[in-house]
Order: sequence, then C-alpha cells, then structure tokens
Amino acid sequence: MTSKSYRLIDSRAEIGPLTERLWAAPVVAIDTETTGLDPYQGRLRLLQLATAEETVIIDCFSLTREHLAPLAAIIASSRPVKVAHNARFDGKFLRQHLGMELGKEVGGLFDTYLASLLLSAGSVTDRHGLEPVVARYLGQALDKQAQRSDWTGELSEEQLDYAATDASILLPLQAVQQERLSQSDLLVTAALEFDCIHPLVGLELNGVHVDVVRWRHLIATMREESARLETLIESELAELGAARSQLDLFGHPEPINLDSPAQVRQALARIGIELEDTREWRLQRLAPQYPVVANILRHRHLARNLSTYGENLLEMINPVTGRLHPDYRQIGTPTGRITSNSPSLQQIPHTEDYRACFTAPAGCKLVIADYSQIEMRILADFSRDEALLAAFDRGADLHRQTAAEMFDLPLDQVTQRQREYAKGLNYGLIYGMGAEGLASRLDSSVAEAASLIERYFAAYPGVARWLDAAAERAVTEGRSRTASGRLWVFRPDPADPEGLSALRRVGKNAPIQGTASDIFKRSIRLLADELAGRDARIVNAIHDELVIEAASPIATEVGEILARTMVAGAREFLPRVEVEVDVTIADAWIKGG
Repeated sequence: MTSKSYRLIDSRAEIGPLTERLWAAPVVAIDTETTGLDPYQGRLRLLQLATAEETVIIDCFSLTREHLAPLAAIIASSRPVKVAHNARFDGKFLRQHLGMELGKEVGGLFDTYLASLLLSAGSVTDRHGLEPVVARYLGQALDKQAQRSDWTGELSEEQLDYAATDASILLPLQAVQQERLSQSDLLVTAALEFDCIHPLVGLELNGVHVDVVRWRHLIATMREESARLETLIESELAELGAARSQLDLFGHPEPINLDSPAQVRQALARIGIELEDTREWRLQRLAPQYPVVANILRHRHLARNLSTYGENLLEMINPVTGRLHPDYRQIGTPTGRITSNSPSLQQIPHTEDYRACFTAPAGCKLVIADYSQIEMRILADFSRDEALLAAFDRGADLHRQTAAEMFDLPLDQVTQRQREYAKGLNYGLIYGMGAEGLASRLDSSVAEAASLIERYFAAYPGVARWLDAAAERAVTEGRSRTASGRLWVFRPDPADPEGLSALRRVGKNAPIQGTASDIFKRSIRLLADELAGRDARIVNAIHDELVIEAASPIATEVGEILARTMVAGAREFLPRVEVEVDVTIADAWIKGG
C-alpha cells in the first residue's frame, strides 16, 4: 500500500499558509516519527498532518519550535478534531520538543488505538497496533517495516512515504470507527477516554521522584532479612527432621533452594506435610499451624519483591530527569482500569517502608487522595438499596454496620475482627464470593458462612436483587455495561466446566469496577484542568488513588481542589449516593502521614 501524494515542508515560509488551511478542515490526522521511544532522550524527527485534501510532512530537524509555533493552537484546540493512533505517544513528543499540547481542549481528539480497544470489548485476541487495526477495519495491508529504520539521518523516499501513509490512513479509519462506536453505544465512553489523554501525557512526562538512598537501604534490609530467614528455615526444618537430601561435591549437605517449589515440597513432605504443590494459597492455610511454613511465605514474599523491584527499579530512573516515568496503559483491563509498567506502580507494596521511598522534592508536598469505599457506593447507587443508601447518607461506618447485622450485635459491641470479616463480605460479594470462599476467610463451616450471607441479603435486599440480575444478564446477554456505557463482551471457554460460575462472578463485578474506572478518568480530566497554571502536577494515578506534587505553600489549596474535583467526577455517574474523598498531605507517598 502506498500513500496519496504528500508534500515535505522544511521552510518556515510554508507554515503560515498551512496553518490557515488546517483551520478550515473539520478533521486533521496527526502522527510523528521519532528517533526513540523516550521523549527525554529521543528526538522528534517528523510531524505528519493530513486532511481530506492534502498530506504534509514537516521536517522537525530543519524547523525549530519557534518556526512551528503557529501550529500550537490547532494542536490544542477542540476544532478541528485531531485523529491519532496512540495519541499519548505523539502528545509526549509534541509537548516536550515543540511545547504543543495535544488534546488540551475537551473534545479535540480521536484516538484510533483507544477506539479499537473499546470496540474489542475485552477481547484478548485482538491486537491494536496500527497495522492490525487498519487490516481489521479497512481490510488493507499496512507495511510497517520502515518504522524500524534509522530516522536520525537523511530520509529515504520509502521512509517519507511510510510517514505520510501513517497519517493519511487515519482519516478513513476514524470514519469507520466513529460509526462502529455509535452502533455499539460507545460514544460517551470514547469521549471520556479521549479527553483523558491530555492529563496522562502530563502524568508520564512529570514522572515520580524517588529517594534513591532510602531505596538502596530498603534493598539492603530485604537482603539481610532474606538471608536470616533462609538460615532460620533450614534450622526449623532440621529440628523437625527434614534432613537435607542433596550433597555437594565434597559430601556436605546442600541447603534447600527456597526458590524451587519442588525442593520446598519435598522438604515439607519429609516433616509430614504432603502437598500437591506449594502455591501461596495452600501455604497460607498451613501457616498458622506451622511456623516454618509462615517463614517460607515471608521468604518468598521478600524474594519476589527483590526480583520485581530491588535494583530493577533504580535502573528505570531516567538519566535526564532523575525520575521514574512509568508507561501507563490507559485501558489496561476490560473494565477500563489504568495500569502501568516499567515499573508497575500499582503493585508497589502498600507498606510504609516501600512507599516512603516515593517522595516530594525539596519545596514540595505530595497531596494524596482516594475515594472512600467507592465500589460499595457504586453498588448502593446501582441497586438503590434503601439500607445501604441510608448508611452512606448518614456517614455510618458501613463495615461496622454490616458486622452488627451479620453477628446480631449492637454497633458498639462489634469487634475489630468482626468488622474485618464484614468488610471481606462486603467486597467479596461484589466479586462473586460464595459461601465456600467466605468460610475460608472466616475459618468457619460452609453452613455458617451461608447463614451469614443469607443475613446480609436480608439486611440489604436491594443488593441481592441487583447482584442476581447482573449475574443473570452476563449469562443471558453475554455482556456488561458501566455507567458510561463501557462494554465488556464475555467470551467464556465452552470447555471450561466452571465457566458459567465464573461468568456470573464477573457479571456482578464488571459494571462496578468499570464504573469506578469511568469516575476516575473523568476526575483526572477535571483535575488537570483545575491545576492548569498552578505549581502542581499529577505524578501518580492507580486504581482510585491520585497523587499530586504541589509547591508546599499551595498544598492545602490543592488538596481542596483534589477533593472537590474527585467528588464532581463521581457525581456525573452516581446521582444518588454520597461520595467521600480522603486527602492526605505528606512528604512521601504515605496516606495519613
């Protein structure tokens, strides 16, 4: 496939007339070619723009930021609509190298990559790079071979043709996807996602500040504790009669490799603990009874953290900024949750020793906020359960109230342990937990757990009706929707005998978790707009938690803005239930600090 004719612009004199023509177009496709993937270390090589009438390629090595300044207003404006594939990537390079803010105005972007993800509705087989997306929606083959070529020197006709095609193909692609989004009732969700691109560009460029000295101390502490546990476990196994079975070349017994599930299983078998495998959930059941098993779990946890983070995290610090710049996946799950990798910040342990390493630089504070029990509040709004809504209206401790209902106690006699059980039930039911799962959590009989669930649903009958209806819809319709209309089409494996049960569980949770994603993304956009012009920036966003780095004198004001905008974002989707946001101002990523 070849592009339509294009024009290479390397003269400042052509930018003014081009700008006038672009303002007259209803839609402008935009793409970039760069010398690398990192906007701080790579360079912006080409900027491609396409309308229905023409495709132009701008040589960014020949023209400076000042030369291209007239284009900035078009890039930021709501009209013409800019069409890009994975606009977040282009947006980072445009902002870093040209000072242009792609998607700054609401409604100004259409991302064919995000549109493809939305239309695939949770499919794990669909791919979303430009090449497969063009094939799927236009039935055309796109040659991406030139993408891997050298973009630092003089460019070939093949490279220029490739660059022009990548831009011009977006126009017919957007037209088809726009129609498909309309047919699938996904236009509201798509607008929500497209408007979230601009703040996520800022989020990735801002990066996270890490106290490297503190992190290295944490690594050293973990290694010391890991070594101590190895010695302790060896001693405990020996005392229990699990003699080492392997000898080294000199006839000395070799220590058990605690990273080897087979060796751990064999060692446990020699002290009378027979297991099919050493998966974590099996060991957790035995840990209260066998201290050696509890120590094996602790060692495994440390080893996993050292492997996943440890020195690896420090290697990801950008040499230009001295910060971590995770790669955020805007639609990281079928429910629309944002995820991140390199590193995965959502998997950083919640304990203070880890999170205290993520700090505010000198002169700044971290303003940390998350929703209070947002999934339960979504359930209350969806189910319109009178008791659940009343509890939120009066600001009651929902988990304590649930415990009082479950254990038939006055509120002031509910213990902390009973409250934790109730909390597990409140959230477990959203995730489709049954009597067996609850029995495992409470260490009770299945019959006792079933009785507690029965009491729960008697106290909250509207919840029972809604969960049953959501599960039934998942089975009969094979899909679920969120408050914004986000679609997840279920494709259960016919060969899986437990597929129906799993489908019912997902059917209960998907609308709730997906709506939490809708709310979070709306809030991010509102917040980014509110923070514009202030010495404050979003530096982290995971699940329902936002972290802002703000100049110390305005930290309190930013906290108020953060709470207000997060409540406003929720109000758009939850008209009935009261929403609360917990805000902390601290020197590190520690809530309540």
